[in-house]
Amino acid sequence: MKRLCETVGFLVFAQGAAGLLHEWLGWFHFFGLVQRLPFLGGYSLFVSIVLVVTGTAVMIASDSVKE
Repeated sequence: MKRLCETVGFLVFAQGAAGLLHEWLGWFHFFGLVQRLPFLGGYSLFVSIVLVVTGTAVMIASDSVKE
């Protein structure tokens, strides 16, 4: 279970980081899912920041999960 939490946290963090890189530098057109969701509209920068923070929190919280 701990490994699953770490993996999910990393994937969420990676999506947020890819979204931030896409917003700021124009990179990662193929990897980020945030830009492909039409209901987010102009909130992709905010959503990317939330994903980075959430992914970090999940990875930190996975240390408290028993194996």
